[in-house]
Amino acid sequence: MTSSIPRPCSDFSEIGAEIAASEHIAQFYEDDDVLIDTLSAFVSGGLNAGESTIIIATPRHLQLLERRLVDTDVDLAGAILEDRYIALDAGASLASFMVKGWPDEERFTNLVNRLLGRATVKNRQVRAFDEMVALLWARGESAANVRLEHLWQKVCLSRPFPIFCAYPKARFSRQPRAPLHEICAAHSRVI
Repeated sequence: MTSSIPRPCSDFSEIGAEIAASEHIAQFYEDDDVLIDTLSAFVSGGLNAGESTIIIATPRHLQLLERRLVDTDVDLAGAILEDRYIALDAGASLASFMVKGWPDEERFTNLVNRLLGRATVKNRQVRAFDEMVALLWARGESAANVRLEHLWQKVCLSRPFPIFCAYPKARFSRQPRAPLHEICAAHSRVI
Protein backbone atom coordinates (compact mmCIF):
# COMPACT_ATOMS: atom_id res chain seq x y z
CA MET A 1 0.00 0.00 0.00
CA THR A 2 1.26 3.43 -0.88
CA SER A 3 1.44 5.59 2.22
CA SER A 4 1.96 9.00 0.67
CA ILE A 5 -0.19 11.19 -1.53
CA PRO A 6 0.18 10.03 -5.14
CA ARG A 7 1.86 12.27 -7.67
CA PRO A 8 -0.76 13.84 -9.94
CA CYS A 9 -0.34 13.92 -13.71
CA SER A 10 -2.59 15.49 -16.29
CA ASP A 11 -2.32 12.66 -18.81
CA PHE A 12 -0.41 9.52 -19.73
CA SER A 13 2.16 11.41 -21.78
CA GLU A 14 3.63 12.65 -18.50
CA ILE A 15 4.25 9.06 -17.47
CA GLY A 16 5.68 7.89 -20.80
CA ALA A 17 5.97 4.47 -22.34
CA GLU A 18 8.40 3.27 -19.68
CA ILE A 19 6.74 2.73 -16.35
CA ALA A 20 8.47 1.58 -13.20
CA ALA A 21 7.75 -1.91 -11.90
CA SER A 22 5.21 -1.80 -9.07
CA GLU A 23 3.81 1.52 -10.33
CA HIS A 24 0.10 1.69 -9.45
CA ILE A 25 -1.67 4.31 -11.54
CA ALA A 26 -5.28 5.48 -11.33
CA GLN A 27 -7.08 7.52 -13.94
CA PHE A 28 -10.34 9.39 -13.36
CA TYR A 29 -11.80 10.08 -16.78
CA GLU A 30 -14.77 12.03 -18.16
CA ASP A 31 -15.56 10.03 -21.28
CA ASP A 32 -14.57 6.83 -23.05
CA ASP A 33 -12.39 8.64 -25.60
CA VAL A 34 -10.15 9.96 -22.84
CA LEU A 35 -9.85 6.50 -21.29
CA ILE A 36 -9.15 4.80 -24.61
CA ASP A 37 -6.49 7.41 -25.49
CA THR A 38 -4.69 6.71 -22.23
CA LEU A 39 -5.21 2.96 -22.30
CA SER A 40 -4.04 2.60 -25.90
CA ALA A 41 -0.85 4.54 -25.05
CA PHE A 42 -0.30 2.27 -22.03
CA VAL A 43 -0.88 -0.95 -23.99
CA SER A 44 0.92 0.03 -27.21
CA GLY A 45 3.89 1.28 -25.18
CA GLY A 46 4.18 -2.15 -23.59
CA LEU A 47 3.56 -4.20 -26.70
CA ASN A 48 5.96 -2.13 -28.81
CA ALA A 49 8.62 -2.65 -26.12
CA GLY A 50 8.13 -6.44 -26.29
CA GLU A 51 6.20 -6.61 -23.02
CA SER A 52 3.02 -8.53 -22.33
CA THR A 53 -0.19 -6.77 -21.42
CA ILE A 54 -3.08 -8.05 -19.34
CA ILE A 55 -6.28 -6.11 -19.94
CA ILE A 56 -9.28 -6.70 -17.67
CA ALA A 57 -11.98 -4.38 -18.99
CA THR A 58 -15.61 -4.12 -19.93
CA PRO A 59 -16.51 -5.63 -23.32
CA ARG A 60 -17.17 -2.13 -24.72
CA HIS A 61 -13.78 -0.82 -23.63
CA LEU A 62 -12.03 -3.95 -24.94
CA GLN A 63 -13.70 -3.44 -28.31
CA LEU A 64 -12.78 0.27 -28.43
CA LEU A 65 -9.21 -0.45 -27.34
CA GLU A 66 -8.69 -3.18 -29.91
CA ARG A 67 -10.04 -0.95 -32.70
CA ARG A 68 -7.66 1.80 -31.64
CA LEU A 69 -4.68 -0.56 -31.44
CA VAL A 70 -5.39 -1.95 -34.91
CA ASP A 71 -5.33 1.63 -36.23
CA THR A 72 -1.83 2.17 -34.80
CA ASP A 73 1.53 0.53 -35.43
CA VAL A 74 0.81 -2.29 -32.96
CA ASP A 75 0.77 -5.86 -34.28
CA LEU A 76 -2.26 -6.84 -32.21
CA ALA A 77 -2.81 -10.15 -34.03
CA GLY A 78 0.81 -11.14 -33.40
CA ALA A 79 0.60 -10.08 -29.75
CA ILE A 80 -2.53 -12.20 -29.30
CA LEU A 81 -0.87 -15.24 -30.92
CA GLU A 82 2.22 -14.81 -28.70
CA ASP A 83 0.01 -14.43 -25.60
CA ARG A 84 1.39 -10.92 -25.08
CA TYR A 85 -2.09 -9.37 -25.28
CA ILE A 86 -4.34 -11.12 -22.77
CA ALA A 87 -7.84 -9.62 -22.63
CA LEU A 88 -10.51 -10.60 -20.12
CA ASP A 89 -14.03 -9.45 -19.39
CA ALA A 90 -13.99 -7.42 -16.17
CA GLY A 91 -17.41 -8.63 -14.98
CA ALA A 92 -16.62 -12.32 -15.43
CA SER A 93 -13.17 -11.92 -13.89
CA LEU A 94 -14.61 -10.11 -10.88
CA ALA A 95 -17.25 -12.79 -10.37
CA SER A 96 -14.53 -15.46 -10.31
CA PHE A 97 -13.09 -14.28 -6.98
CA MET A 98 -15.91 -12.47 -5.18
CA VAL A 99 -17.35 -14.32 -2.17
CA LYS A 100 -20.45 -12.89 -0.51
CA GLY A 101 -19.73 -9.43 -1.94
CA TRP A 102 -16.08 -9.38 -0.88
CA PRO A 103 -12.86 -10.03 -2.87
CA ASP A 104 -11.41 -13.35 -1.75
CA GLU A 105 -7.66 -12.86 -1.53
CA GLU A 106 -6.70 -16.44 -2.39
CA ARG A 107 -9.00 -16.60 -5.44
CA PHE A 108 -7.85 -13.18 -6.64
CA THR A 109 -4.18 -14.04 -6.21
CA ASN A 110 -4.67 -17.34 -8.04
CA LEU A 111 -6.32 -15.53 -10.96
CA VAL A 112 -3.57 -12.93 -11.20
CA ASN A 113 -0.80 -15.52 -10.81
CA ARG A 114 -2.30 -17.62 -13.65
CA LEU A 115 -2.40 -14.53 -15.86
CA LEU A 116 1.15 -13.55 -14.91
CA GLY A 117 2.29 -17.11 -15.63
CA ARG A 118 0.99 -16.79 -19.19
CA ALA A 119 2.28 -13.27 -19.65
CA THR A 120 5.82 -13.79 -18.34
CA VAL A 121 6.76 -16.63 -20.68
CA LYS A 122 10.28 -16.01 -22.05
CA ASN A 123 10.87 -13.63 -19.11
CA ARG A 124 8.75 -10.91 -20.66
CA GLN A 125 7.92 -7.85 -18.60
CA VAL A 126 4.22 -7.30 -17.93
CA ARG A 127 1.86 -4.39 -17.47
CA ALA A 128 -1.79 -4.73 -16.51
CA PHE A 129 -5.00 -2.74 -16.70
CA ASP A 130 -7.95 -3.31 -14.36
CA GLU A 131 -11.49 -2.03 -14.70
CA MET A 132 -12.98 -4.43 -12.11
CA VAL A 133 -12.42 -1.76 -9.48
CA ALA A 134 -14.65 0.62 -11.44
CA LEU A 135 -17.39 -2.02 -11.60
CA LEU A 136 -17.36 -2.36 -7.81
CA TRP A 137 -17.39 1.42 -7.43
CA ALA A 138 -20.31 1.74 -9.86
CA ARG A 139 -22.29 -0.75 -7.78
CA GLY A 140 -21.67 1.32 -4.66
CA GLU A 141 -19.39 -1.32 -3.12
CA SER A 142 -16.72 1.14 -2.05
CA ALA A 143 -15.26 -1.00 0.76
CA ALA A 144 -14.87 -3.99 -1.59
CA ASN A 145 -13.40 -1.65 -4.18
CA VAL A 146 -10.75 -0.32 -1.79
CA ARG A 147 -9.97 -3.90 -0.72
CA LEU A 148 -9.43 -4.92 -4.36
CA GLU A 149 -7.09 -1.96 -4.88
CA HIS A 150 -5.04 -3.14 -1.89
CA LEU A 151 -4.98 -6.72 -3.21
CA TRP A 152 -3.65 -5.45 -6.54
CA GLN A 153 -0.98 -3.47 -4.71
CA LYS A 154 0.05 -6.51 -2.68
CA VAL A 155 0.47 -8.69 -5.79
CA CYS A 156 2.14 -5.85 -7.66
CA LEU A 157 4.77 -5.49 -4.93
CA SER A 158 5.42 -9.23 -4.64
CA ARG A 159 5.76 -9.74 -8.42
CA PRO A 160 6.76 -6.28 -9.67
CA PHE A 161 4.72 -5.03 -12.61
CA PRO A 162 2.82 -1.80 -13.23
CA ILE A 163 -0.96 -1.78 -12.83
CA PHE A 164 -3.25 0.87 -14.28
CA CYS A 165 -6.83 1.31 -12.97
CA ALA A 166 -9.53 3.62 -14.32
CA TYR A 167 -12.71 5.17 -12.92
CA PRO A 168 -15.35 7.29 -14.65
CA LYS A 169 -15.58 10.69 -12.90
CA ALA A 170 -19.38 10.72 -13.06
CA ARG A 171 -19.59 8.03 -10.39
CA PHE A 172 -17.70 10.08 -7.82
CA SER A 173 -20.38 12.69 -7.33
CA ARG A 174 -22.61 10.02 -5.78
CA GLN A 175 -20.07 8.43 -3.44
CA PRO A 176 -18.69 9.53 -0.06
CA ARG A 177 -15.30 11.29 -0.13
CA ALA A 178 -13.51 9.01 2.36
CA PRO A 179 -13.29 5.99 0.00
CA LEU A 180 -12.12 8.31 -2.80
CA HIS A 181 -9.20 9.39 -0.61
CA GLU A 182 -8.43 5.71 0.12
CA ILE A 183 -8.49 4.89 -3.59
CA CYS A 184 -6.06 7.71 -4.35
CA ALA A 185 -3.81 6.71 -1.46
CA ALA A 186 -3.56 3.16 -2.85
CA HIS A 187 -1.93 4.51 -6.03
CA SER A 188 1.49 5.96 -6.79
CA ARG A 189 0.13 8.28 -9.53
CA VAL A 190 -3.26 9.73 -10.34
CA ILE A 191 -4.35 11.04 -13.75
